[in-house]
This record gives sequence, structure tokens and C-alpha cells, in this order.
Amino acid sequence: MAETARSWMRMLSGIFWVAVLIAVGYLIARNLGVAGNVVVVLLGFGSVVLVHEFGHFIIAKLGGIRVEAFSIFMPPTLLGIRKTRSGFKLRFLPSLYGRRGDEEPAEAEEATEYRIGIFPFGGYVKLLGQEDTGPVKQVSDPRSFANKSVGIRAAVIAAGVTFNVISAALIFMVVFLVGIHLPPAVVGDVTPRSPAAQAGLRPGDEVLKINGKGKDLDFSNILLAAALSDADEPVALTVQHADGTTQDVTLLAQSSPGSQFRDFGVTQPLSLKVAAIAEPNTLQERTGLLPGDRITRVNGRPVEQYWDFAGIVRETLTPTIQIAAERSQKSRTVELVQTELPLSWTVSDNGDVKTEADLNHVYSMVPRVRVMDVDRDHRPAGNGRSNGSEHLLPGDIIVAAAQTQNPTYKELRDITAEYEGKPLPLQVLRTDANGVEQTVAVNVTPERDPGSKRVVIGFLPSLDARHAVVAKTVSAAGRPDAVEIPRGARIVRVNDKPVASFHDVVAEVKRWPGQPVTLQYRLDDQAEGGVTLLAAWTERPVSVQSVLAESVPFRQMERLYQARNPVHALSMGYHRTWTFIAQTYITLKRLISGLISPQNLMGPVGIITVSYQIVAEQPLVNYVYFLGLISATIAVINFLPIPPFDGGLIVLMLVEKVKGSALNERTQGILAYAGWAMVLLLLIYVTRNDIGRIF
Repeated sequence: MAETARSWMRMLSGIFWVAVLIAVGYLIARNLGVAGNVVVVLLGFGSVVLVHEFGHFIIAKLGGIRVEAFSIFMPPTLLGIRKTRSGFKLRFLPSLYGRRGDEEPAEAEEATEYRIGIFPFGGYVKLLGQEDTGPVKQVSDPRSFANKSVGIRAAVIAAGVTFNVISAALIFMVVFLVGIHLPPAVVGDVTPRSPAAQAGLRPGDEVLKINGKGKDLDFSNILLAAALSDADEPVALTVQHADGTTQDVTLLAQSSPGSQFRDFGVTQPLSLKVAAIAEPNTLQERTGLLPGDRITRVNGRPVEQYWDFAGIVRETLTPTIQIAAERSQKSRTVELVQTELPLSWTVSDNGDVKTEADLNHVYSMVPRVRVMDVDRDHRPAGNGRSNGSEHLLPGDIIVAAAQTQNPTYKELRDITAEYEGKPLPLQVLRTDANGVEQTVAVNVTPERDPGSKRVVIGFLPSLDARHAVVAKTVSAAGRPDAVEIPRGARIVRVNDKPVASFHDVVAEVKRWPGQPVTLQYRLDDQAEGGVTLLAAWTERPVSVQSVLAESVPFRQMERLYQARNPVHALSMGYHRTWTFIAQTYITLKRLISGLISPQNLMGPVGIITVSYQIVAEQPLVNYVYFLGLISATIAVINFLPIPPFDGGLIVLMLVEKVKGSALNERTQGILAYAGWAMVLLLLIYVTRNDIGRIF
């Protein structure tokens, strides 16, 4: 009866796997391109895991440990082969068709079985007496893992990490022999008041040396130098300016608002070419541009680098900006494209508003806060529609927050912090589909952002330049006194010329450089008044800066990094491997210290997703480079001194060496199961993060 039941179970299992294979075959046939990319991803990532297991395997063999099985890919086993005294024995789908008791004949027990699993993902090695999910198994066989010396066992365990490090170096060596395009060590932009700005760095500067070392630098070296430096440790840079002159500077990295790492305040360089995106038609509807377009002129001025383009945008205080771009046609001709993009004004130079003096202003007048965009991933700004409230929407102008009318961005930040976790009533001025403005009540619940630890309501702020309404006037050291205009007043005339927006105010004041200018305002559409801008104000530029209101994705600037010969490639591979190892360690250190949110962790689902994007959208060499990064990262993670990681097992062996005997099986079991429980919980957490990012 029992044998009949087992036969039925094997038959049903066989039918199931046949159905799975048919379904997989059908999906592959219908989506050959996608299936090919998936296979490349699985084989690539699986090979990194397989290298790790092969390290354990080969050192175990050399150390005289019996290896019961070595599998390429993961179970269930598709094919197994083992050498016996009578020849080679093959097993096909043994879990489905093997009979109980005859899968392991006595004559084959001494040999290693080499297996191929069904799922093309990684592999594993099975050592006699060594268990991954519990204490070391005690057996009498002298070739058991448990019966070998601490030195041999530690060498076997450490071999996986060692092979990952070696394979990472070899992968990078091959990558640099072939050549790969990476962002160069060039300053794309400089954040105002940042360490880079204070040191005099400018967009377009190239970093030639970091702490005296200048071999094959790319932009990641700049980021890593800042992140790895201690709190008060100066970092020496040698930079080359656009005019060819060089300068030695010293910077102290600092944490920027919303950043997970300490940095110098420089951004990655971009090109003037529009990047490829998933929905090019939507991009064209919003901006008039298509992927591959290259911007050549801005407001009639020629531009050669992205920082030239960004500089003109910042200085343009009109509502829109004129863009000219070249578009390559299939006929190999080039079409000139003209488009007009809207602009927004930033609330501050770098987003770090600690005092009112940090607020951007127009001749001391601070405009109201306008919602440029909302954070759709982290959106406490919208708590659903309840009690008549709504989400904040792009274009909303905040006219009241709690009891404060027309709050500045600084006041709004302070009010947001006070209302953490509590409903915050807002009044916003919203324009409907017919162009009619009306005041709408919005309730939001500010939340603490785990990334920056700031209390936020989930929107990207800008200034309301479309109306000439003054939220507040501010003054600071080195500036003329603030003009005397009450909160909420609307500027209606500049030197008796009517104005309707701050764009008009700026344009009209610029017509009177070095001369006093009279501003007339109206409050509550009743009381009127006037003030005079002193000549000192009209001579100085306003502090507001413009950014594109419609986002345009630009390709990153890239440079070919290619070794001159194999020896140079080996050197580049070695340095790149240790760079990523150091980067992983500093990330873990900051994660433990709370400087990085665990929400930023990525698990297998996220890694596979990123891998697929790279395979589908970038040259294959970029994916190989990514595998080198993964191999170096796996080496670090596996060497953590926590069971069941390899580093944790080595720690237990060191304890055994000092103690003179191994921990008892009960203690080993508790540590092993506790470790696996922690790993399982972490895996569930990071998988949840990955799925949340995907959807």
C-alpha cells in the first residue's frame, strides 16, 4: 500500500514537472528576447555563487575531506553522475524516478557525485559531516569535515570568500582589457556652500589626484574618498580647471540634506544628449525632445558641455527657456529641433535652509512656496481623501500652514517638524482645468524620512514666480536692508509700470541698473503702499535660481577606460576589487551606526531586477562589470563574523582553537538556527523593499 502511494506521488510529481517544463518552453518561445536576457542574468549571477562554492570544493578535496556532492545550478537534480568501480553511473531526475534505497549503491559511496540542477542559478557543495542548517555532524570517517584540523576547516570555509575576491579581480581585468565606458572624475556641478564650493571647485574641473594617487580615476573614486574619510579627516585633491591650470585643494566631507553618505558637494557629470527612457512619446509631449537629441543652443547661445547649459538655465529668470537640439534621422541627416521649456525657481541654493538668510529671494522679497512635484514613492503628502481633504498636487501654492499665512519654506519646515505624526491643515491655491484659481483645504500628516531623518510631507518645493505675492522679506550680512513690505502683499507696479508676476518684477527692475526703483504693492486688494529699492539692490543679482520645471533625462558623461596591456589590466582589476570591498564595508558600518536606512538595502530580487535592466539596456561588458561588483560584495557579506556566514564559522573555529575543543552540539545548533532565522528575516525584509521599489 505504501509502495503504491509512493508510485502515485512520483507520477504526480513527474506530471507536475513536465507541465512546468512545457509552460516554461511556451513562455520562452513567445518571448525569446526577454527569455534570453533572463538566462544571461541567471547564468551570470549564478556563476558568482558557483565560484564561491567551487572554492569550498577544491580546497576540501586538497584537504582530504570527502565531498559527497557538487552541483552546478540548484535542485531538484536534473542529472547526476558518479564514478564507480564498474564505470560511470548516471541518474536522471532521481527525486522523481529513483526507487527508495537504491539511489546510493555501496560501490559508489566513496566518490563525489557531480550534479546539474534544474534551476540555472548558482550551485552548492555537500561535505561529509558539514551541515549548513545545524551543528557539525559527528561521524567516525577520518575524511569527515568535523574530523579535520581547525586549520584545514578554516581554509575550506575561507576559500569561498577568497575565490570571490580572486574572481572579482579577474572579472575586472577582463572588463578593462575589453574596455568599458564609465563617468570620468569630472565635476558635473557644485552645490553652493558645500566643501567643494568653499574650495573653489567649478563645474568642468577634472580631479587628477586624490590624496596623491591618480591612477585610472573615475567619478566613483571621488564619492568613495568622501564617504570613507573620517569626520575631521581632510582629503587632498589635485584638480585641473577648464583653462588647463591645476590647483591643489583640501576638502572636509560633510553630510548633505537627504544624503545617505558624506560627500564633497559635487555631482556626476552629464552630457547634452537626451537619455533613452521607457516612454519616449510621453517625453516628447512634455518637452518636445526625444532620446538621442543633443542640445546645441540655449536662448540662442551655443553650448558645448552640460554645465554650460545648466549655468544658462540657472541665470534665466523668465518663465520659459528656448532650446535648440540636433536630432539624427534614419536617413543619416540631422534635423534641428526647437522647443520651449518651463522654468521654476528654487527655494534655496542647496536645499539646506537653516536660517531665513538661506532663503532665495527677489531683492529681499521671498515668494510663496509652490509645489513643483510630489514624491510618488514616499507620499505622506497624501493621506487619501477624507473629511474633504485631498492630495497635494503639482502647481499648488501653499497660502497657509496651520495658523501661519503665506509661510516661507523655512517656516513651513519648522511647522512640519512640529506636526510630525499629526494632521497638518494646509490651504493651497490651485488652478483647475479651466484656468480658474481657487483655495483648497488639504490635510497632510508629516512623517520622518528614514533616509535623511527629516520630517517631510513629500513634495519638491519651488517658489511661486507666477504671482508677485511677498511671503516675507529677509536680510542677511553683506546685503542691503530688507524692503518694508508686509506679508501677503502683492507687487502691482514697478516705477509705475504694472506687473503681474515676479518675472515681470525682475525684468522691470533690470531696466534701471544702479538707480533707485519704486515698488507699489496692494494688501488684501484694499490697502496700498510703496517702497523704494536702493541702488545697491538694483545693482546686485537676485539670489533665486532657475531649474527646468519639466524634467529632461540626460545621459551621463562617459569615458572609455581600457588597459594598455594585460599587466595594466591586472593592476586596474586589483584596485577596482579593493575599491568595492572598501565601499561595502563602509556601507555596512554606516548601516550599523544608523547613518543609512535599512530601507535602502537590496536583496536577490532587487539585484536580479537591476541585472536585467543592465542586460536589456546596456552593453554586455557593463553586466560583467556589475558581476565583479557583486562578487566583491558577496565576499564581504560572507566574511561577516556571524553564523551562518563563513566569517561566523571561522570565529567558531577560533573559539575551538583557544578553548581546546569544539562547542557542544546544542550550542552550535542554537547559534546556527538563530543565525539562519536572522538571515531569513533579513531576506524577507529586503525582498519586501525590492518588491516595493519595483511596483
